[in-house]
Amino acid sequence: MSEQNVALWLPKRGARFEVGPAPYTPPGANEVVVRVRAVAVNFIDGIPGFLYRVVMPWLTFPAVVGSDVAGEVVEVGTGVTRLRPGDRVVGHAFGVEKSQNRAAEGAFQHYVVLMQHMVSPIPDSLSFERAAVLPLALSTAATGMFQQDHLGLAMPGADPVERSETVLVWGGSTSVGSNAIQLARNAGYRVVATASPRNFDYVRSLGAAETVDRRSPAAVDEIVDRIGDSPLAGTLAIGSGSLAPAVAIASRTTGSKRVASAQPERLVRIRPPWARRPGVRVSGIWGGTLKDNEVGPAIYTGFLPAALATGAYRAAPDATVVGHGLARVPDALRQLRGGISATKLVVTV
Repeated sequence: MSEQNVALWLPKRGARFEVGPAPYTPPGANEVVVRVRAVAVNFIDGIPGFLYRVVMPWLTFPAVVGSDVAGEVVEVGTGVTRLRPGDRVVGHAFGVEKSQNRAAEGAFQHYVVLMQHMVSPIPDSLSFERAAVLPLALSTAATGMFQQDHLGLAMPGADPVERSETVLVWGGSTSVGSNAIQLARNAGYRVVATASPRNFDYVRSLGAAETVDRRSPAAVDEIVDRIGDSPLAGTLAIGSGSLAPAVAIASRTTGSKRVASAQPERLVRIRPPWARRPGVRVSGIWGGTLKDNEVGPAIYTGFLPAALATGAYRAAPDATVVGHGLARVPDALRQLRGGISATKLVVTV
């Protein structure tokens, strides 16, 4: 295949993005090539140059970044039997991962190489724009909740058994929180979530049984009261300022004392004394690790296709389309840095 590819290049750390030609890379074994139709943006896509040295010191430049992809399969590699050219899909792109570290696997281009086990078919009723909000947020939530080195919860399924345990999601209206609530409910857990009051109805619509204002001075006491006698299965801490109260709640309730933080592990290790409690175990989530263990295929091949098709799982938060074409991605990143709530910014391609 001799398709003409175009990418949004990051020439070096701290440089401006540039749209330019890129090679078309055919799929290897257990890979697929997807014609990108929509991408979503995340904070990590537009971090300042000096932070690349801290968060992703391995990244080779020029780079193609981005994680969230929706589009159509155009070519499959050897060993791929579950996907075919023409399939409408959503997938997590891993070009910036240390184990991959190649431009061909970055989301911000017309033709991207994806690992087949991190790709899910989507129903015709789900637009590419809406589907593109899922991958990194879904992967981050699933990593924190289901990997054994984090919360180690039971996996979601088509017919979950209702459990007596509660999952706390601090940051329920965030992209990661929106997925965490749904994953927990599809695994049978009761969910208590924090959000701003204007987003209470939103997080309840995703399955939260109880909602608490994250900015309330009494939030910790209120959550402990809402959890009640139901033992904690685990706590997911998402967003700035989430870790200290999440740790405090875990220390005051029965059940699991595990807290998975959406901050990287190296930031979790240097947390201040007030974010520490005896017996509470805190781990830092890196949303790409599930590709290398049983969680990735369990979510993207075993759970998500049917859950999206039946409506048991929703592409959330809602997509806000900010423009068309790769040149609009930097605009979306600037808008993201300005602050958003209960939405995700998407660019069509």
